[in-house]
Amino acid sequence: MKKIGIAITDPEDWTARALINAAKRKGFSPFVLDLRTAEVGVSSRTSEPVALFKAGEILLSDLDALIVRDAGAGAFEGVSFRFDILRELEAGGVPVINSPEAIQNAANKYHASYLLAKAGLPIPETIAVQSVEAALRVVARFEDAVIKPVYGYKGKDIARVKEGEIRFSDRKTGHVPVEEALEKLLEERGMLYIQEFIENPGRDIRAFVVGGTAIGAIYRKAAAGSWVNNLSQGGSSDRCVLTDEQKEIAEKASLTIGTTFAGIDIIEGPEIIEEPEGFIESKNKKDKGQRNEDKQGSRILEVNGTPSGKGIFDAWGINPAEHILEYLQNIL
Repeated sequence: MKKIGIAITDPEDWTARALINAAKRKGFSPFVLDLRTAEVGVSSRTSEPVALFKAGEILLSDLDALIVRDAGAGAFEGVSFRFDILRELEAGGVPVINSPEAIQNAANKYHASYLLAKAGLPIPETIAVQSVEAALRVVARFEDAVIKPVYGYKGKDIARVKEGEIRFSDRKTGHVPVEEALEKLLEERGMLYIQEFIENPGRDIRAFVVGGTAIGAIYRKAAAGSWVNNLSQGGSSDRCVLTDEQKEIAEKASLTIGTTFAGIDIIEGPEIIEEPEGFIESKNKKDKGQRNEDKQGSRILEVNGTPSGKGIFDAWGINPAEHILEYLQNIL
């Protein structure tokens, strides 16, 4: 019986439990581990392994594969150490899903945007800056801008700047001058990752991709009074059937980032109405007569390399864990 490690941090997490149960159903022997407990002994003696990887009583190098639900947050050196372990296990022949490189590509929103744009995939216009002066120019140009932490998660600490006001996704800001707020963010983060806000139908899409195929999707709709659609911020979900275009860009996004399984967040652009003269009208744009080349459809907001499967299961009854373990079964 093949031994499958499942790296988690929360034993009560729905996706963690789904992966464990799916592994059992597929005939694997699952070993649950927390990478925050890992210890590594490194030796140069020729009679010993170069490194001995352990998490609790589990010898990680004895695993036939390792699925990463969560590597754990925390201080930089601790997180870096855990990803070093994953890289070294992978180099030693243990399949790691998702690979450490893919998880890091997805987690770094700036680098993910770069990779997606380089692959020709549609994303909101994005500008990264390192000064308040540059940030003020960008938000003035966008008129409606979103500032995200590069390594943020669950919709936390996202700021929206519109009409000279700044509002955060998960806390009350009060009346704080935009320049003062930007200075504080820059001091905390060292750089600012800014995207244009895309006018939308009041929802976004989370598409779940496994092994290069989109297995299903949900709409995520913001809670009343909010503009952030994350379920963790009080948003609600509903069934979504992807268009051919959305399915294609979701699958290409997963391939571009390098993920075996991923949650691809997609925003639907303004509703565009074609006119016979070759111009288009957008009910969300100030200027009514834009040319066809300005027409934009769905765009990729983010790629999540450690996504929850609960939303799509609740909406459709689709269990991504079953697909992930089936993929693993086929490659081992």
